[in-house]
This record gives sequence, structure tokens and C-alpha cells, in this order.
Amino acid sequence: MKLPRLAVLFAFTALSLSALSSAHAQRTVTGNLQEQMSETEFKAAGLDKLSAQELAALNNWLQGKVEQATSVALEQAREEGRQEVIVKNRGFYDFGSSEPIRSRMTGEFTGFGKGRQFSLDNGQIWEQIDDASAAGVRKQTPDVRITPGLMGVWYLQVDGLNTRAKVRRTK
Repeated sequence: MKLPRLAVLFAFTALSLSALSSAHAQRTVTGNLQEQMSETEFKAAGLDKLSAQELAALNNWLQGKVEQATSVALEQAREEGRQEVIVKNRGFYDFGSSEPIRSRMTGEFTGFGKGRQFSLDNGQIWEQIDDASAAGVRKQTPDVRITPGLMGVWYLQVDGLNTRAKVRRTK
């Protein structure tokens, strides 16, 4: 009997399912192998040579692998969704990270001034809320760093300037 070779084949199949979404994985393998495979596929894999107990053990093992892969895929999808929410809403809400937001300003930077809006290439728009100034400056699409401060305050610093402005995210 070639059960170890078959087990490797099914292990590969089950692990391949881990890359799929949980709904697809559950749809792909439900029930037992006899229900999932055609009679020709079942015989070609040599599964018709297994006893009822061996086939049941193989079905149980495969179902366990599918459930495990489904669980891993769900957890991964949850974490990816959580990270997407954090990235998308950073600046509106405090997620406890002290890491700066690094981006590039779209268009020309002509200095700081209260009420000015700064659009970034990541889609965010920030408005200056303090009186910081940097007159006479002209930079085309400069790199910027927006750093969180205390009490939900954010500071925008343009690459090459020592001055930073207090900003709030508007979009």
C-alpha cells in the first residue's frame, strides 16, 4: 500500500488550500474524498485500495488540514483588514504608534502658513493649524514626515527644512 505517498499528495493539496480564502476552501473540500472526486480520479489516486478505516482516517486528516488552513486564512484576512484600517485612518485616530507618516507632497510646496492645505501622494490632506511660517520656500513634490505628538497633535516637516508646522488631517 502506498499510503505515505498519498498522504504527501493530500498534504500538498491541503496546504495549497491555505492560500485560498476560507469560503473557497470550505466550498472546495466538504464531505469526503469519494464525494469530491470522480470515480476515475478516486481509482487513479489508488484510494479504492484503502480499507474503510484507512479512508475514514484520511478523510478526517484532510478535513483537519482544511479547517486549519481556513483558520489561518481567516486570521490573516482579519489582520490585513486591521492594518488597512490603521493605515487608512492614521491621523484621524490615535492607534498608539509613534512612527511618522512618510509621504511626498503633491505639487509645489511654497511654505507654511496657517490654514494652508497640504495634499500628499498617499491621498491624505492635512491642514496647518498653527502660525509656523517658512516664507520664500519653493520645492516641487518634496518628501514630508508627519509625526504624532502628545494629545493627538501632529507635526508636518518638509525634507530640508528645520521648521515644522502643527497640522490636522482633513481627508
